[in-house]
Amino acid sequence: MSEGFPAPIYAETVLGVNFSDAQRYFLDALLDIHYAHLLMLTRQRIVPEDVARRCLEGLDNLDRQALASARYDGRYEDFFFHVEEELERACGADNAGRLHTARSRNDIGITQYRMRLRREILELVRELDAVRATLLALARRHIHTLMPGYTHTQPAQPTTLAHYLLAAIEFLGRDTTRCQAAFATVNRSPMGACAITTTGFPIDRQLTAELLGFEGLQLNAYGAIAATDYLAETGGAAAAAMLNLGKLTQDLLLWCTAEFGFLRLSDRWVQISSIMPQKRNPVALEHTRSLAGRAFAEAQALLGALHNTPFGDIVDSEDDLQPVAMTMLADARRALRLFAGLMAECEVNTERMAERAHSDFLTVTELADTLVRGEGVSFRQAHHLVSEAVRRLRGIYSETGMVDCVIELAPEALGRPLRVSREALLEAMDPAHFVSIRRIAGGPAPEAVEAALAEAEQRAAADARWIREKSALLARYPERVRDLRQSLLGTPANRR
Repeated sequence: MSEGFPAPIYAETVLGVNFSDAQRYFLDALLDIHYAHLLMLTRQRIVPEDVARRCLEGLDNLDRQALASARYDGRYEDFFFHVEEELERACGADNAGRLHTARSRNDIGITQYRMRLRREILELVRELDAVRATLLALARRHIHTLMPGYTHTQPAQPTTLAHYLLAAIEFLGRDTTRCQAAFATVNRSPMGACAITTTGFPIDRQLTAELLGFEGLQLNAYGAIAATDYLAETGGAAAAAMLNLGKLTQDLLLWCTAEFGFLRLSDRWVQISSIMPQKRNPVALEHTRSLAGRAFAEAQALLGALHNTPFGDIVDSEDDLQPVAMTMLADARRALRLFAGLMAECEVNTERMAERAHSDFLTVTELADTLVRGEGVSFRQAHHLVSEAVRRLRGIYSETGMVDCVIELAPEALGRPLRVSREALLEAMDPAHFVSIRRIAGGPAPEAVEAALAEAEQRAAADARWIREKSALLARYPERVRDLRQSLLGTPANRR
């Protein structure tokens, strides 16, 4: 480095911050990369066994706690070189220098980013799974709970709470799919790409990938360094999940109002006012919405920083940006965990929901449908007749009043009295009947909801298996390093 490097402001605003971020997020991954790369070089006879043993001894003797707590002092450009210097002290400069054969800070950096990111994505999927499990259990208890459905924020038609929750359960499944796809993209090894063109040494990239728990290679060496869509895909998946969570949370905050009265959080999740003794503020839901919004904004920051950057090795997608991805995923997980916790203890006011389902002309779509079936008229004719009856009642709703008005208006609207019985028309006004006959796939009828819940539970079980498999994959790769070390050099691991 040139004399006087680094400039104090540069150290304060960039280098020191990036040093701390690397300690916090990437230390374990960096050391895992050192072990895996060394063993690959040894098996390929690029590094002699005696050098490999010295390097392994040096790696084993590195004080991870000291590395994690070191302060940036400007002697080294970044944390990578600080670790390299410590390794030189531990095993000798020449031996440590041989460890850097056939690799670059470029492929090391992208590899450690991906190794940490895949763990964060896996944890996000775990939290999505917990929210879905909570909502599935709640939906199971409320298959017959009538409630109003809304369009344009206005009461629209009767449905059930289970039917409403299934819509959220389905988007949680899609959120999970998007995160699983991001995991698959992220979990490809760039090691061996070196700077951008690989190396003339006969390395085994596939072996290194397997030793680090990757499920394949990021094959093209230029793209392994230059492409940033692994970050963009992760940001997009997180953004979609937080957008979905925010919309659901907004509904539930309205449900907690006195005007709605559909939902009540337990005392463990509400806070009082410093001046108004009666207040039960559902701030846990507000925090959920806030955290979701924050994670969503961080996803936009991630994508914005990547937009229109050169297709090559560039700092825009590296040390300055990677912590944004980590913070985004941490905030997303916080929001999901908070939401799962409060929903597991909430109280549903089923009587208030049912009361609202019996009001506001919510069933008149079925009244029009009954006229279509019983009178042989077009739906548009039936719609006009029912719509006129609604206007005549001037917002004063009663089931009998609505039926009587339709019967009275029918001769003028249809040119004859109705043939459908008054009893059939009154049945059409019943929200429970409205729900029960909407039994096709995706509808709110109990049998349709039961089928949808069974399918959602099967999907959740499959996703739980995916979580177990990927968790096992990431837990298992250090064992492969230990096994190869033992078979190549006969030295057991002895990390500090």
